[in-house]
Amino acid sequence: MKFSVWPSFARPWNELAEFARATEAQGWHGLWYADHYMSDRADGEPSDEPALECWAGLAGIAAITTRLRLGTLVSPTTMHHPALLAKRAATVDRMSNGRVILGMGAGWQINEHKAYGVELFEKKDRVDRFEEALMIVSSLLSTPRTTFTGKHFQITDAPCEPKPVQSPLPILVGTSGPRMSRIVARTAQEWNIWGTPETVANASRVMDVACEKEARDPATMRRSTQALVFIVDDPVTAEKIRAAAPPDRSLIGSPNYLAEQISAYKASGIDEFILPDFTLGTTPESRRAAYDRFWDEVVPNVG
Repeated sequence: MKFSVWPSFARPWNELAEFARATEAQGWHGLWYADHYMSDRADGEPSDEPALECWAGLAGIAAITTRLRLGTLVSPTTMHHPALLAKRAATVDRMSNGRVILGMGAGWQINEHKAYGVELFEKKDRVDRFEEALMIVSSLLSTPRTTFTGKHFQITDAPCEPKPVQSPLPILVGTSGPRMSRIVARTAQEWNIWGTPETVANASRVMDVACEKEARDPATMRRSTQALVFIVDDPVTAEKIRAAAPPDRSLIGSPNYLAEQISAYKASGIDEFILPDFTLGTTPESRRAAYDRFWDEVVPNVG
């Protein structure tokens, strides 16, 4: 099983760059980054919190590292034209000598679409549009020219040069629903899902069914997951956190407990666990210490 990191886009560039170098030196597999223009808010209003742009950040990290895999969680096709996504992915793959995973999604965050005047679309049209974009990006990254005529996009004899180093450059999609799962099974190389081991195991079975319906061997779909992690030794404190944290995407407890939970992901076929820094501390030092502790006390005990 691989282990990767997910720093918040709110971190200053200097902290992000230092963290990426340290992560690579420590032996982590990859670094993932959210592709949003602002933090989410429940009321749908704009957020003034800092948010570095995803692809510029990944390009910078590509230039200062040599081994880390670099991925987006995920680039929404409402905000990015498929030709732009393909060019960005191919360019950063060249800059990194073949280390990019292109995470794509249909889009969901209300406040950024509202603030920037980008249509979010009703759910069916949003998924239809995403499917078209996914097909276009896949073609641009792998064929000399792309022509596509759909409801939402028209592409005519379009090149995308230079091609990425990887062939194919892995496309990842995050989803749990039956229709999106079948789209993933037809086109993507990797699948991602938030959740606890039980949630992820149930969604993974949905993905297995989707692969079978698309005549694809489920074993060929690489799978990753992430959860909000709270490293807590005191059971009383753990219970207090558990009462407030999202129950379907939180892991709360001692390093031994966390190792047991992550072993359960592995048993259900998950290839990679991604650790966000959102719950690991309020300072660069506390976040770094939490990552060190996870690496030293959790990772070696995953069965």
